[in-house]
Amino acid sequence: MDDLAATNGTSGTGSVNGTDSANGANGPAETKGAPAAPPAEVRGSRAQPKTDKSEQTRALILETAMRLFQERGYDKTTMRAIAAEAGVSVGNAYYYFSSKEFLIQGFYDRMTYEHAADARRRLAGTKDFAERMEIAVTSWIDCAAPYHEFAAQFFRTAADPTSSLSPFSDESHPARATAVELFGEVLSGSDLAPKLDAELAELLPDLLWLNLMVVVLYWVFDRTPDTERTREYVRRSTPMVARVINLSRYRVFRPIVRDAKGLIQDFILPTIGKTAVK
Repeated sequence: MDDLAATNGTSGTGSVNGTDSANGANGPAETKGAPAAPPAEVRGSRAQPKTDKSEQTRALILETAMRLFQERGYDKTTMRAIAAEAGVSVGNAYYYFSSKEFLIQGFYDRMTYEHAADARRRLAGTKDFAERMEIAVTSWIDCAAPYHEFAAQFFRTAADPTSSLSPFSDESHPARATAVELFGEVLSGSDLAPKLDAELAELLPDLLWLNLMVVVLYWVFDRTPDTERTREYVRRSTPMVARVINLSRYRVFRPIVRDAKGLIQDFILPTIGKTAVK
């Protein structure tokens, strides 16, 4: 859980329904006794805390917040309540998460690393590309399942394209890079990888991550038991995506592949902060 060692020292993005902000859960009074802002080298970064204790404190705050979100809902959970339940001062809670919204980033980080670890275990011994894709995406759904009830609350903030909490932002690059790396392994460990055009293969991990984002959007609004419609969507769409990618290796489709590559590089990847693809 390396993500839990990160410190979100950036400024808050404002309030959620007027309840939480960097000035406190219920107004300015909540920040009394809050410590000074983190050092300059931490602000706006995801720097590692200096000690094991600070890592444990951050993890405790995040775990407590996730539990309270499940029990009370996101809107009804304040930073003051999270701090009290975790047994830390409100100021200490704000040191690690400068507003309640930044817990979304912590959730995203944690989910990404848990998903990568779980998917890698499930992928062992499987070579078929379509099967590997389905395993990786289904793994995300399973890891995210405990948080589905309040996922729409998270999505409301993360969907803002100007927000640093968006999965497409520069600030989300470390978690996104972990996910893209996983999909790179989905491809490289498959029987399809040696057959693909090298340039297309370089782009595919980012595109497979974007495919996951489509699934996530569907999952957020899926209210069927155990999000069965999302699972069925993955079961039916993944083989189709795999077939399209498989067809791209044939010479007759090479001009289309080149055109698609240009469109992806010029219009899609530039919208993803700090993408690793050149």
